[in-house]
Amino acid sequence: MERTLIQSRLNQYVQCYIFMVKLLVVTFFVTSTRAFDYREALTKSLLYFETQRSGRLPYNQRVTWRDHSGLTDGLEQGVDLVGGYYDAGDHVKFGLPMAFTVTMLSWGVIEYGEHIANAGEYEHALEAIKWGTDYFVKAHTSPNVLWAEVGDGDTDHYCWQRPEDMTTSRQAYKIDESRPGSDLAGETAAAMAAASIVFKTTNSHYSHLLLHHAQQLFEFGDKYRGKYDSSVEVVKSYYASVSGYKDELLWAALWLYKATDKDEYLEYVIDNARSFGGIEWAITEFSWDVKYAGVQILASKLLMEGKHKEYNHILEQYKSKAEYYLCACLKRSDNNDVERTTGGLLYIRQWNNMQYASSAAFLLTVYSDYLQNANQKLHCPLGIVDAQEMLDLAKSQVHYILGSNPMSMSYLVGFGPRYPLRVHHRGASVVSYRENKGFIGCTQGYDNWFGRTDPNPNLLVGALVGGPDSNDNYQDERKDHMQSEACTYNTAPLVGVFAKLYMMGEHQNLSQVPSLKSSY
Repeated sequence: MERTLIQSRLNQYVQCYIFMVKLLVVTFFVTSTRAFDYREALTKSLLYFETQRSGRLPYNQRVTWRDHSGLTDGLEQGVDLVGGYYDAGDHVKFGLPMAFTVTMLSWGVIEYGEHIANAGEYEHALEAIKWGTDYFVKAHTSPNVLWAEVGDGDTDHYCWQRPEDMTTSRQAYKIDESRPGSDLAGETAAAMAAASIVFKTTNSHYSHLLLHHAQQLFEFGDKYRGKYDSSVEVVKSYYASVSGYKDELLWAALWLYKATDKDEYLEYVIDNARSFGGIEWAITEFSWDVKYAGVQILASKLLMEGKHKEYNHILEQYKSKAEYYLCACLKRSDNNDVERTTGGLLYIRQWNNMQYASSAAFLLTVYSDYLQNANQKLHCPLGIVDAQEMLDLAKSQVHYILGSNPMSMSYLVGFGPRYPLRVHHRGASVVSYRENKGFIGCTQGYDNWFGRTDPNPNLLVGALVGGPDSNDNYQDERKDHMQSEACTYNTAPLVGVFAKLYMMGEHQNLSQVPSLKSSY
């Protein structure tokens, strides 16, 4: 009996000791004042989009381990679908996440273009946007036809090949009047409308072209309503439209209003506010699928600007739902706070959680600016929050991403002294086509490259991987695609945030924190 009691006491002491050690570790990195070079992070985040390019690469391509790919895309269907982006570590061109990526890149430039220019990255930001919008112009072959996807996930995932060696299906799928896809049409319209704002001063002809396509796509999506994954069923296992299409139609209308200043688009947002869920849905995530929080935050800005007083009663309700999202992120909600890991990372779900943290960081950052410009504060159920507190939370997410976390690992590949080396990415994990042009077959890549424990031979600079689990643990393993795969829509929201933080003068002295200098 006495021995059992002693053993029990010892176990308690051990558990207490372990807890205290963990607490000290967490306290160390949470309270750390470590600075980061936001300019370097911005530069590398934009470089990532060059890695993901499909099509014929330009003369000024900086990621030299990549080469031309997908040069016959659309040929079987009699259309030119060469170009655009691969969304992640495979080689399917999925329209919905690609469009969201371009929308977020454009929004970042709209808000923080001057800061991006001050960092010397403005041209690269515009190139990243234009690589996507050039493809959308091609894919929108007539007013009521939009090519939704090239390739399919099932056959693509059977192979592990470099994009330059692709032998998988490049069949293209479209939406049209008989096979509608309002969500895809809406998001693509939003992307092109937002991009038209970006190019308005530097390339007015291109800006008008994008706006023309955006208006046609919005009309098409609104007139022929339906979910795109019901028309293009091969996408269901990869990018199913869970939220439906109403959020994308509101999203597109708001961006068209910003691009044109035409009342008809604002009236659409007001008239459909309730029936489309804009003032009904209170959401705690913002993603390639769920746009409500973005819609609500853009509508809130209209309210703060005070230019549309006749619609204040509806805009106030949009603002209320925007505040729901923000208060949940800030842990100032009464019972619906977004979870956080012990290390402080916003945690939505297990699969590719970093996309939600990066998009939240962006929305928190822009809303903090909106509040500051309007001299207002955020009213949450558990207290009033000022603009600085919102920005501090956004900054904490960025710092976690860049290395201030329990793993002491930067989840932005190529940044800092330690980062993922075995990213789940076909092109990065196989010897570069530029170095070895010998053909690597469909299963040969699995046999000779996928299972290797060595680091990837090519560095996927600027990619934001899926990230750690709810306990801040990360396995740097190629096979763990939930954690180690990176996506374009993970990195896209960070471009604007990095620019904002760089502008604030908080970039570090490079001599203070060591950084691996990688070749591109």
